[in-house]
Amino acid sequence: MFFRSKSQPEATASAQGGPAAGLARVAMTVNGRAVSADVEPRTLLVHYLREHLRLTGTHVGCDTSQCGACVVHLDGKAVKSCTTLAASCEGAKVTTIEGLAQGGQLHPMQEAFREHHGLQCGYCTPGMIMAAVDIANRKGPNLDEATIRHELEGNLCRCTGYHNIVAAVKAGAAAMGSMRQAAE
Repeated sequence: MFFRSKSQPEATASAQGGPAAGLARVAMTVNGRAVSADVEPRTLLVHYLREHLRLTGTHVGCDTSQCGACVVHLDGKAVKSCTTLAASCEGAKVTTIEGLAQGGQLHPMQEAFREHHGLQCGYCTPGMIMAAVDIANRKGPNLDEATIRHELEGNLCRCTGYHNIVAAVKAGAAAMGSMRQAAE
């Protein structure tokens, strides 16, 4: 969070309805919903999602782009939201872990993580799932263990040996492929 010190005056909105002094107006689509806010230019996407939109499934693990707990999809590609400025997402489409399930049905990757117990404490799980969906979208449904492990190098889990995570990603990618095939 970014707080103003008591010695700084509160910013006020301009007469034209624009952002308050020192703030930037950002508008994007998050999980299919148009949202906008006035934010400090240095506001990170992860903080915008968590603090402004109350989408707390995206976790802050390291703030240095090392752990992957904050992975979201930005215009369909996985990004680490702890190193992405919210203002740089103007007009973008963002999907968080909360936006994967549709109509009360878990996304196939979420279901695979549940079924294969691809989690332990769960802190890394949202970022792992978001990265895994991106991997399956880029690499296809037939993923081998070596590919999965290589692609997940930017996501850390401090609890598991990754065995169940790899099994979950493999199963989730296959299920996503089956769904795509059925839709065609």
